[in-house]
Amino acid sequence: MLETQVATSWSATAVRPSATRTAQPEPLGSPWPASARPGRGGEVLVGGVGLDEAADRFGTPLYVLDEGEVRARARAYRAALPQAEVLYAAKAFLCSAMADWVAEEGLGLDVCSAGELRLATAAGFPPQRILLHGNAKTPEELRLARRLRVGRIVIDGLAEIPRLAALAIADIPQQVLIRVVPGIAAGHHSAVRTGVDGQKFGFRIAGGDAAEAVSRTLAQGSLHLVGLHCHLGSQITEVEPYLVALDRLVELLAEVRDRHGVELPELDLGGGHGVRYLPQDRELDPAEFATAVSERLATRCVEHGLAVPRLIIEPGRAIAAPAAVALYRVLSLKHTADGRTFAAVDGGMSDNPRPALYGSAYDVRLVGRISDAPTAVVDVVGRHCEAGDVLVHDARLPADLRPGDLLAVPAAGAYQLSMASGYNLVGRPAVVAVRDGRARLLIRRETVEDFRAREVGR
Repeated sequence: MLETQVATSWSATAVRPSATRTAQPEPLGSPWPASARPGRGGEVLVGGVGLDEAADRFGTPLYVLDEGEVRARARAYRAALPQAEVLYAAKAFLCSAMADWVAEEGLGLDVCSAGELRLATAAGFPPQRILLHGNAKTPEELRLARRLRVGRIVIDGLAEIPRLAALAIADIPQQVLIRVVPGIAAGHHSAVRTGVDGQKFGFRIAGGDAAEAVSRTLAQGSLHLVGLHCHLGSQITEVEPYLVALDRLVELLAEVRDRHGVELPELDLGGGHGVRYLPQDRELDPAEFATAVSERLATRCVEHGLAVPRLIIEPGRAIAAPAAVALYRVLSLKHTADGRTFAAVDGGMSDNPRPALYGSAYDVRLVGRISDAPTAVVDVVGRHCEAGDVLVHDARLPADLRPGDLLAVPAAGAYQLSMASGYNLVGRPAVVAVRDGRARLLIRRETVEDFRAREVGR
């Protein structure tokens, strides 16, 4: 395959300098990476690398990940919240290179499985800067976390308290947080609203479940309760839900102090910060979030006579999503009797299940050629045996769209490859990192041989 012929060093994979393309200076704007600029002949450059050239070199479907965008967004969070601890949520997208980048930018890591934990530590990520959470941690995962000396573990169920206490050592207590449910509905879809009562995560504040979990944890000498944790949901574009959650968590901190004589030093507001998928979308600004949350936390702590705890946040999508562009080749066009047009591409719900799961909307652009044709309304559909395998509904694309054309979908860095499947045994796409006009392969394309390698009998 073509990917196997590509060297992995930056210098060895240099593309032609972008200056030879007479790229225009103006960026495309969000939801594209900040480095995205139009080039000659309908080309689009990201990180100085032409998307059409990347598709020709590495094949499609392809995910192009802008290292500079990842680093810039990580720095923006560190600058907005210099006194807080920022943890990158690995569930959005994780590979060894991503772990390196966020570590080098001073972020910690939030993981929710042994797989994420093993990959991160194998890449050299410091275990003490890792937080492990999840509603159904296995005994093996807890043992691994203890063996690796993970910095914090979030307790999500009562059974975890004695189980984790039995693994911990009295003179080396495990730092833990309690995940609480503040009773707030926030997020772009009911399936990802995790701050409401009646779902699988955490302990309700209402009814005393969270207070009971705190009491049981404090009774374990081998556990060191350092704070409260909550996560409201995903793709939240307003600050207000976080402020309401903060109010309720500070009240619980005061109750813990009054009942147990303990002031917990940390407060984790989770992540879920929304980004633009379409140009008209809202997104959560880190600086606005930081100002509002910091002021509210200080005010509420004064009102309750508490020392201000250290704030922890867990952005994932907000760092990864805008940094990647997904590339697809058009395979066929179909025009139906009722006037609809379908452009079928060589990827689909196996590499991006979000539209099928949540009805998520995306922008899409023809790259690699200039068309003077008027625009037409087109559904960009995948290759899988499901009527719901639609990547972009009602896209505006040139009416002369044809097989072989290259389509680019921005904001593709989060919850696409991390939730990808092997449906129809269509291998997951390759991932290429771009920086300063050079590209390198991070993850090779999955092949039929990879699927066959898992078989052990017949």
